[in-house]
Amino acid sequence: MDAVVKSLSLLTAVPRADKPVKQRPNREEAEEAVRTLIRWAGDDPTREGLLDTPKRVTKAFGELFGGYDEHAGEVLDKIFEDVEGYDDMVLVREIPFSSHCEHHMVPFTGHAHIAYYPSEGVVGLSKLARLVDVFARRLQTQETMTAQIVDAMDEYLRPRGVAVLIEAEHMCMSMRGVKKSGSSTITTRFSGLFRDEPSEQVRFMSMVRGFGR
Repeated sequence: MDAVVKSLSLLTAVPRADKPVKQRPNREEAEEAVRTLIRWAGDDPTREGLLDTPKRVTKAFGELFGGYDEHAGEVLDKIFEDVEGYDDMVLVREIPFSSHCEHHMVPFTGHAHIAYYPSEGVVGLSKLARLVDVFARRLQTQETMTAQIVDAMDEYLRPRGVAVLIEAEHMCMSMRGVKKSGSSTITTRFSGLFRDEPSEQVRFMSMVRGFGR
């Protein structure tokens, strides 16, 4: 019984992926951390070319990791019900994104492909691109990001099915470590009709790859 209680307490202590804990240092502390990293890299943060680098880096972090200040539910808050009875697949391909690997904090970039079967209505197409950015602009793994997009759409749109495919190149693999540039990683996640009907997965993949163009 104690083990169960302990497990539950650990689960409740972990914040939801779309509601990160906000216990941030102030800007001065962040800039000092950048100076420390510059010294760790072997350079002098007081030399002319690096004097303003801490300010630039903290400002860039605000943009690169702006997803922590956004919520998927706010992005998917409006559904258009007047779609003349349309109930077939909606697919948005080639959504570009840039994210950062949570293991080495170096970029991975690529494209996301998102499809869903509407239930109560459709969401604006630009909202799907914004949803990708909500999760991409955080410290991430590609696998987690793929799952988060599907889970958010299931929760807030309640569609009959969601399919997500993400293709990306990881700089932590091409710039360091094994240094294999040009390699790509593909992840997928399916729910609802896409999960239950293999033929729907085939149709999704065919449309993503441009079948019939």
